[in-house]
Amino acid sequence: MKYFWIQLLLIAGSVSMALMFIRTWSQAQNRAWKRIAFSAFVVVNVYAVLRPTDVTWVAQHLGVGRGTDLVLYMMVLAMGFLTLNTFLRFRSLEKKITDLARTVAINEGLRHNDVRLGASDDAPAATGAESSTGTDSVKA
Repeated sequence: MKYFWIQLLLIAGSVSMALMFIRTWSQAQNRAWKRIAFSAFVVVNVYAVLRPTDVTWVAQHLGVGRGTDLVLYMMVLAMGFLTLNTFLRFRSLEKKITDLARTVAINEGLRHNDVRLGASDDAPAATGAESSTGTDSVKA
């Protein structure tokens, strides 16, 4: 009972993270291995909170010394993974936004040229753009 309140707080935090992750399960477009890894993280976290001496035992067998040091090293690795994952996701989103902006710009430029110069019958129509309605929307 000596560590009851801190254990309760840490387990509540782990459970709330798991519930938030499960609640946004359909919204989060994560790969299956990320979901499995997160679930395993929550289970190991709860176990480590309930049995801290086991973490120390594992740390000593790995040559680390203390369980807190092992947890710190694992958190550094997890933070590095999170940072790399976030960077790769942002880079992917930036590329998608750039491609979308280029496509919209090309289609709008073709539409404005058709309106300004008058679309001729022998010129191919701009794909995805409306040339005679006067709206600035592009079909998806």
